[in-house]
Amino acid sequence: MTGNHRNNTITRRRALAVTGGTVAAGGLAVAGYQTAFADETTTAEATATASASATSSSACMTLMSSVTEGPYYLDGALVRKDITEGKSGVPLTLRLTVVDATDGCTPVPGAAVEIWHCDAWGYYSGYTTANPGGSAPAESEDGSTANDKTYLRGYQIANANGVVKFETIFPGWYTPRTCHIHVKVHTGGEKEDGTYEGGKVNYTGQFFFDDEIAQEIFTLEPYSQHSGSYTTLDNDMVYDGGGASSGLLTLKAVHKKDPSQGYKGFLTLGVDPDAENTGAGSGGGGEGGTPPTGTPPSDAPSASASAAS
Repeated sequence: MTGNHRNNTITRRRALAVTGGTVAAGGLAVAGYQTAFADETTTAEATATASASATSSSACMTLMSSVTEGPYYLDGALVRKDITEGKSGVPLTLRLTVVDATDGCTPVPGAAVEIWHCDAWGYYSGYTTANPGGSAPAESEDGSTANDKTYLRGYQIANANGVVKFETIFPGWYTPRTCHIHVKVHTGGEKEDGTYEGGKVNYTGQFFFDDEIAQEIFTLEPYSQHSGSYTTLDNDMVYDGGGASSGLLTLKAVHKKDPSQGYKGFLTLGVDPDAENTGAGSGGGGEGGTPPTGTPPSDAPSASASAAS
């Protein structure tokens, strides 16, 4: 198979945690869903959350390690839950929980969580002429109506429990990275003109995916049209093998026998709300490989570029 990835940024309140209804510090318990993008919290999910919280009081005190922002970051992402813009791929719902690892893992309401990632063929919005490695169709051949400056990028503001939710697609890969999603947690800023302004970036990191699940996804359309050599977790230059504390998502299939129906991804990020880490040019290893050849958009995306949720 084939695979690769990149990074992100944000500025608002404190810690970031990725969870899908269950917040466990070092690793999360996950409850199933009947539909790929169900908004309701089920009884089973609530039970799992309570159980996870009861057994993870010390684990969540571990701070998440900040890593490189990577070369594909763009300012001005839109505040919205659904970031797909019509991009095709296996549905992925992320539930992320932001907690303060310096204060007993208390939630950080108002934290702005920003994510960005490549499409099914390894292309990033704003850099659509950058070669993802291997052999892939041109990004313009995917037939979607996505805005090539804004797709698969967005912010969400944490609720009173520190939770945010994104609806997106399972990322593809690019050489020489494993499958990943970039993330930044911002605090102290405000939503303005459809995006997030001000404050500071407390955490810059990446989310990772189990190799077996990723490689199964990459046999499906449209991912299978990108061929080449996929980088596994063990060989990735950024992932350090630390599991959830290093950004490894807990994944739950919507339908176990049909991966094309989608996945739910959960993770808890414990961060220091007083710290600042933009991830620009430092921390946890670089992206490596050939620098992107695409040209970033000259103007920040406007709120009208895509429907906000």
